[in-house]
Amino acid sequence: MFPVVRMRRLRRENLRNLIRETRLWIDDLIVPIFVDENAKKRKEIASMPGYYRIPLDEVSNEVGECMSLGLRAFILFGIPKRKDETGSEAFNDEGVIQRAVRAIKRDYPDAVVITDVCLCEYTDHGHCGIVKNGKILNDETLPILGKIAVSHAKSGADIVAPSGMMDGMVGAIREALDREGFSEVAIMSYSAKYASNFYSPFREAAESGYKFGDRKSYQMDFHNAKEALREVELDIKEGADIVMVKPALAYLDVIKSVKETFNVPVAAYNVSGEYSMVKAAIEKGWLGKEIIYEILTAIKRAGADVVITYHAKEIAEFLK
Repeated sequence: MFPVVRMRRLRRENLRNLIRETRLWIDDLIVPIFVDENAKKRKEIASMPGYYRIPLDEVSNEVGECMSLGLRAFILFGIPKRKDETGSEAFNDEGVIQRAVRAIKRDYPDAVVITDVCLCEYTDHGHCGIVKNGKILNDETLPILGKIAVSHAKSGADIVAPSGMMDGMVGAIREALDREGFSEVAIMSYSAKYASNFYSPFREAAESGYKFGDRKSYQMDFHNAKEALREVELDIKEGADIVMVKPALAYLDVIKSVKETFNVPVAAYNVSGEYSMVKAAIEKGWLGKEIIYEILTAIKRAGADVVITYHAKEIAEFLK
């Protein structure tokens, strides 16, 4: 009791770091990269100030720049030259992501390369699965996801990250990888991916907007938190090595519940809409750049082991 107990004693400037409970390290961060097979030069994403689509022949340079800042983990999203009903470019061995992975691993073999395994960037309808009569088909999509994962593994990916929220996707991918001799390739599953309004800038960045309906029939209802635990449990049983909660900032309670319930690494995706809101407020002078560090620390404090964030490069210098 006061005055014996004084909480301010340990808040002095030279003592604060000594008892800090949560620490954000540069190794906690994963850098998203949009690789555009159509681009001749870097193209800024209008709704994501300071973020770019990178031409295929510059992706290795982008990774090298990040590595020089101390960042070493990357998740790749591809914008292909051609789209069709089944997203066949997604599993083309000469596709944009496959070539990007090979280029990165050739020049930076120690980089951790993660690949997004989904169809939305590759289908002409923009949905994450095979479509028939206006419905997204779950089971018919699973073999295609397996083919995509195998093609990424052949190119050198360290981790594949299925993001389509198809039931059984982790099991199908694990089986396909193991069958083809890629038992050491890890799976980071988008286990609790919500049908969120925070994704709009990403759809511009990755040209992954859908032409009809929405994604509520396969992405989670944002009213539900307990359901996320069921999703995560199923993915772990199917073979997920890392589970993910997406988005992050408005879903800190879900991150915390997942971390407290399961003894597996937890990733959180600090998504495009979260990034764009913060960048807009900083540009307006309403917030200082310090808010980025506070937000990423909050995501770690909630329980995330790793954070995928578009802020990675700008916060890296601060963390070094």
